[in-house]
Amino acid sequence: MDDEQQHPEHGPLAGFTVGVTAARRAEELGALLQRRGAVVLHAPALRIVPLADDGELLASTKELIDQAPDVVVATTAIGFRGWIEAADGWGLGQPLLERLRGVELLARGPKVKGAVRAAGLTESWSPASESMAEVLDRLLEEGVDGRRIAVQLHGEPLPGFVEALRAGGAEVVPVPVYRWMPPEDIGPVDRLLDAVAARAVDALTFTSAPAAASLLSRAEERGLLGEVLAALGHDVLPACVGPVTALPLQVRGVDTVQPERFRLGPLVQLLCQELPARARALPVAGHRVEIRGHAVLVDGELKPVPPAGMSLLRALARRPGWVVARAELLRALPGAGRDEHAVETAMARLRTALGAPKLIQTVVKRGYRLALDPAADAKYADD
Repeated sequence: MDDEQQHPEHGPLAGFTVGVTAARRAEELGALLQRRGAVVLHAPALRIVPLADDGELLASTKELIDQAPDVVVATTAIGFRGWIEAADGWGLGQPLLERLRGVELLARGPKVKGAVRAAGLTESWSPASESMAEVLDRLLEEGVDGRRIAVQLHGEPLPGFVEALRAGGAEVVPVPVYRWMPPEDIGPVDRLLDAVAARAVDALTFTSAPAAASLLSRAEERGLLGEVLAALGHDVLPACVGPVTALPLQVRGVDTVQPERFRLGPLVQLLCQELPARARALPVAGHRVEIRGHAVLVDGELKPVPPAGMSLLRALARRPGWVVARAELLRALPGAGRDEHAVETAMARLRTALGAPKLIQTVVKRGYRLALDPAADAKYADD
């Protein structure tokens, strides 16, 4: 059943906050997430700068027109289109296309294949896996010694790809079509990093390896790397569109989730499964209470809760059915100071937000407890 049919009122991601680090197609990803109920924090960790005026790309293009390569590897649709458009701008479009018609043209995946065909060319081969590793395996099996291979770079690291070709005896001509640069405004990235460190987001999405590397680099500059990695290791779900994107996180020891198909749609569907599965669900006072990032589902009905209330609820849910002292709840409140009256104020607002006052019981002179249903007491007694 479609996830939106299962949750017709609020969507499977309602109550969750998802960070988006993408520069390209960020609006599309954000819309997919919002349609399913998520609150989206967008902070492009990089910006893409086309190299239409760049001397490196012009030099590579002229070199390939003057001296034909044996193989051209097209790695991204946007990069391949950008190369053809830049060549057109220099008056080299037709000579470049003529040259590409006479070589072995490898396209990494269906989108690249589409860009190749849109230019009036036909690819020689494309891997089913969309993996650069499979492209490399094919080239090495064919033998690359003495061959001239042009590789359209796409800003993302190609671990060992160029090095392996050169080690096999190939002459590699890099074709740098665009560069990844830091964002002009670093403010949104800093706010997203603060939110990750504070566990104010439930998931962080990555659609390119450079964005992941850039975000971690900025966290390191600000002295936040340890906190960010700790959050990504436990409370904030890192979701990557594919294994290449995940590499900078894996190097830092962060385990990620990835969809089977490396696309935005499957990435969103994966979050629709993973985030609700990670939410704490408890039987409380005859109701089913599911605690999400910034909201609570009470019997399937979405109840937005202020941040202070969520902090209290999580503190109570860590020991459901047990009394939690006011002093401990005060420590759970962000920036509350020493006045235990702040707990009472936040608790009153929490009860109002939940719409079911009996979910949380006041235990006179001791504190508060979640009114866990008696049948569930044994299950949580030793937690």
